[in-house]
Amino acid sequence: MLELRETSLAILANTNVESKVSHLANLFDEYQAGRIVVNLSSDLDSRNNCLPGRPLKPDLVAPKFVPKRKMDTVEGRAILWHSLAHIEFNAMNLALDAIWRFPNMPKAYYQDWLRVAKEESYHFSLINRHLQSFGFSYGDFPAHNSLWEMVERTADSVIARMALVPRTMEARGLDAVPEIRDRFKQIKDDRAVEILEIILHDEIGHVLVGNRWFNFLCANDKLSPIATYRELAERYCAPTLRGPFNFDAREQAGFTAEELELLESLGGKRGRVA
Repeated sequence: MLELRETSLAILANTNVESKVSHLANLFDEYQAGRIVVNLSSDLDSRNNCLPGRPLKPDLVAPKFVPKRKMDTVEGRAILWHSLAHIEFNAMNLALDAIWRFPNMPKAYYQDWLRVAKEESYHFSLINRHLQSFGFSYGDFPAHNSLWEMVERTADSVIARMALVPRTMEARGLDAVPEIRDRFKQIKDDRAVEILEIILHDEIGHVLVGNRWFNFLCANDKLSPIATYRELAERYCAPTLRGPFNFDAREQAGFTAEELELLESLGGKRGRVA
């Protein structure tokens, strides 16, 4: 039988986008059917792999060199969709990385991240198909690599990974997606709005997974989640949190009342964003 963590590493290393998505969907289905085992304790070796496996395109550049995303031209809207596709491609990879890299977590941890990986691959496919309706595909524009850089930075610590990738980097999507969705409502791109609603709904669950396992690890070691987050954010050079914040979505994603009050103190205003 296939083993979940080892197979996740192999899929992560796959450089072909279509093959990666297909193999991930198959892994999810096989696991749901009970035909995949999970080795919780094995220490896997990735030295023979270049991670993450990615196609030759897009070119990765500094954020300031990524083309401007303007809504008033077809190409500008395509650039926006391309940036979203790149985020979802990296999110799929980071979920696979969370599965293989960190041993000795409860079985439910690996099940959670397998579901996240499957949903992120679905988001990528939705976005790439919509991008193709503009006459472009994933890889046609440069992209930046900030999300994966934080994945690499937290490779030595599962608690840092949970704190700083889903709860920090991905949680920014909860704040940003409603604004992007509303811009497409204004130009009556109904399919774009539908896709972004799916993503926002699912991403709440993905950030909730990060919160669940961050708080689990804090409780195990009798750590204060807020003090621990601050210490990890400083140690791993996490981006500074800035408003506006989607408080409704963040509350649904498992942020506590105390955490939301701290966000409010950073300049975020209470109110419905989604």
